[in-house]
Formats: sequence, structure tokens, C-alpha cells
Amino acid sequence: MTYTLAPTSPLHALPSVAGIYLNAFRVHAAQPAVISEQGTLTYAELARRSFQLARQLEAMGLKVGDGVCLLSGNRFEALLVVIACHLLGLRSTALHPLGSLADHLFTLEEVTAKAVIVDTQRFEARGRDYAQARFASGLQLQVLTMDAVDYGANVMAQSAQQSDAPVVRDIPSDAVSKLGFTGGTTGKPKGVVHTQRVSVTTITQQNQAWDWPRPASALRFLAVTPISHAAGSIISSVFSQGGAVCLQDKFTPQGFAHTVKALGITATFLVPTQIYDLLDADIAPADLASLQLVLYGAAPINVARITQAVQTFGPIFGQLYGQAESPMAISYLSKDAHDLRQPHRLASAGTVIAGNTVALLNEAGEPVPTGEIGEICVRGPLVMAGYFQRPEETDKVFRGDWLHTGDLARFDADGYLYLVDRAKDMVISGGFNVYPTEVENCLATHPAVSNSAVIGIPHARWGEAVVAVVVQKPGLSLDAQALEAELIALVHKDKGPVQTPKKVVFVDSIPVTNLGKMDKKAMRVTFAGLFD
Repeated sequence: MTYTLAPTSPLHALPSVAGIYLNAFRVHAAQPAVISEQGTLTYAELARRSFQLARQLEAMGLKVGDGVCLLSGNRFEALLVVIACHLLGLRSTALHPLGSLADHLFTLEEVTAKAVIVDTQRFEARGRDYAQARFASGLQLQVLTMDAVDYGANVMAQSAQQSDAPVVRDIPSDAVSKLGFTGGTTGKPKGVVHTQRVSVTTITQQNQAWDWPRPASALRFLAVTPISHAAGSIISSVFSQGGAVCLQDKFTPQGFAHTVKALGITATFLVPTQIYDLLDADIAPADLASLQLVLYGAAPINVARITQAVQTFGPIFGQLYGQAESPMAISYLSKDAHDLRQPHRLASAGTVIAGNTVALLNEAGEPVPTGEIGEICVRGPLVMAGYFQRPEETDKVFRGDWLHTGDLARFDADGYLYLVDRAKDMVISGGFNVYPTEVENCLATHPAVSNSAVIGIPHARWGEAVVAVVVQKPGLSLDAQALEAELIALVHKDKGPVQTPKKVVFVDSIPVTNLGKMDKKAMRVTFAGLFD
């Protein structure tokens, strides 16, 4: 007998992220959901506050499919915003906490945001900028605040007056749950569309593949990187299991160790530079004894340093690999694979997570033999729906019915994946993505700059440091040291600290390939020892 099912049949539809939260609220009602040294919030209390905020946002006219942006540090109210957006089926976008005003305004307009919610403890001035831009440009944008200020509506205070009855809305399985942003070849960021399918798949794959503490009641996760990025996605997985979350807004080795010891933290996520900081600060292993899982990723890690970390703190590390277009969970290097008897494994990104199909393809779209280098291409429910309002870019990255990640890698005979390069010349510095074209466009606004190329150079602390290779306009005899300071200040002002070059190198001309394109590979070789 043959069965034919409609592709969109609700009988076989994935649950929404809201459904996962509602289930967690029911099943784990009495368990701790959010913990701190000041006290504990149960899942029942988290549910009540989330329902109230969702009702307040709905009362302000927000409905399924509307865009909402969030600018916040790691504070409890930000968790409420994220959950409330899921409950209502809003498409949320996290604004980069270190981004410039120009970048934020571009994002607000790009996603046609109906509201922006601001952590006014940390970003009071930026929130005021949004309010002024709204009136100056006629943006149909509500500026909502987490605290009492003299502009915008204090959405947290107002939500306290709302009913805390459960909020259950009909959210289509193909509805957009999140818009993240990545850089493009034109220098303009591209919105990455995550539907309910992508978000639910991310949660379920993280749950089944990573070495979480067991039982789930022992899971106490410390978010110490920005929840606007990887840590935020991990929190959804923690809540789905009934674990507890602790938020820390600033990372210092001593502060991190204190929180881990005081609250019995069992899991966390760190970028490589934070692992280096813990090692260099001589944090006592006994202070981190409760940790059972330290996830790391978002940037290349030095094999010698991760070896040192395992030797110092034990086999508690798990490496994740993904990208915005296929988030967090393409492959995973398990705790067991951090085996010092097989040190070559520490250079890998682990093995492919079940549920993903990964192939290494050559330029003709054909699989390469084991051991040879090809582009990482992915299929499966983890893959984004496409780029927001950019059909040509979507077609390009989905050619041949694969997601082309732009990352180059090789497989070994045991199925371990080894990244060897990142296409598009993206720089990853301190766990944050830096897109060279954006920095180059900024440098081009300086009257003394004729041409520039921005590259990433290995750095012991940051993984990669941003370096600008600059050609001055002819006929100018400016002092190189003074011009370097001006260019660094320019980028810092217009693009923020993450994208600011650590050094500026002046050359007579930018090297090019036979095709006339900037030869950034040659430049990375030339300046490889700049920070030695």
C-alpha cells in the first residue's frame, strides 16, 4: 500500500519553539529555571513573567510575523523578551551589543522592525538614538525599554499589570522565528532566515549530540558570552531539558571562577580567548571542579592551548562547529575525542551530527576523496530557509541543492572533519565575526586612503587579529604613525571595537591574483608573524 502525505500536513509538522517552552513550563514547573547568588526563579515563575510580557507586546499591536529587535546585555529581562517573542510567533533579531548606530539602524530598517526593546541599564544612550532616529526618519518603530527612562515605553513595568494566564497562539511551522545577520560580498549584511524548523532542529540536535550533564536536574548553565550570539541559542536547549541558567554580563577569569564555584555550575560556553584567559590567570582547577562540560567554538583554537586546557581542567571540553546559515550543530568534537593520546584529533571540528548530511565538494560540485580538501556543503532541516529578501544570494548559496558554507575542509578515514580555511575571508576575532569588506568600505571614507585590504592574522589572545593593509593616495606624505591612529579611530567610531584593526600596515600596492582580485592569501603569509 502506498501512502501520500501533503507536505504541509499538520499531522507531521514539527512543534514550534513556543511549544517546547510551554512543555518545559509544565513538566519542570517546580524546578529552578534561572539562578543567581541573589536567588532562584522557578519554571512556574518564568512562565508567569513570560506570559505577562507576551500579553503586553500583543496589547501594543505586535502579532505573528512582526519583526522585533533586541539590544541587551546578559540580563534576566532579555530572556523574557526572547521567550515572549517565541510565544507570539514574532520574528526576533538580536542587535550586536558592540555594533555601531549606523549598523543598528540598517538592521532595524532591513527587518522592518515594528519594535526595538532596549536594555537601558547598559544602552540608555543608544536607545535615545533610536527614539531620535524614529522621529527624524518617520520610522514606524516603537522604542520599548526595560527600565524607567524619559523616552520610550517601559514594557517591563507595564507587563506587570497583564494577566499571567498561559499564552498559546497558532504559529505555522514555516513561520520565521529569528533573523540573524551575516556579512555579504557587497559589504551589506544579509539577514539569515531561521524558520520554526531551523530553530527546533537546532535545539533537538544540540540536545542529542552534546555531552550534557546528566541527569538534566544537574544541568546548571552559565552564560558568560553575549546571549545575542551563540549563548542565546544554547539557553533554549537548556530550558528544553529543564536545566537552570545563570547570566553573567562581564567575563573575567576571577569572576567566572567565583560564579562557577558559588553556584555549582556544571556547563558553560566559552570562546577560545576566554579559555586562554583562564589558563593565563592560573585559575585553580579546584575552583572549576563542578564543571562537567565546557563548550567552545565561534573561533579557531590553538591546539597547544586546548591541550593545556585539558591537562589543567580535565576532559570537560566539547567543540561545536556551525555557521549562521546552519547554526551551532553541523559537527561536534566530543569530550571523549579530546584525547591527549590522539593529539591530532584536537585540530578537528569533530564528526557530523546525526540529522545532517555533509559533503565536501569541489568546484564542479563533485565529492572529493577522503583526505582531500573540498567545500563543506550541508543538507538537512538545520539549514536556513534563505537570505531575507535576497533571492539571488539565496540561489547562489543553495546551488545544486546544497548549502555551500564557504568553508574548506577535509575528512579523515574515521569521519573527523578538519577545517583548513574559511572562504569570503571572514575574520573571527575573540569569537566575533568581522567582515573585511565592511571595514574596507569604512577605511575608504578617509581622504588619505587609496586602497585597502583587511585580513586576519593569527594572534595568541584573539585567535585572529584584524589588520588593515593600506595604500595611501599618491602625493601625500603623512606621518604613518599619526595616520594609523586616525584610521583606527575612524573604524572604531563607525563600526565598533570588534571590527577595529589592531594594526595598520602601509604598502605601495595591494597584491592581486592573476584574475585581478586582491590576493589576501599572499598577504596573510607576508604578515603572518606580525604579532609574534
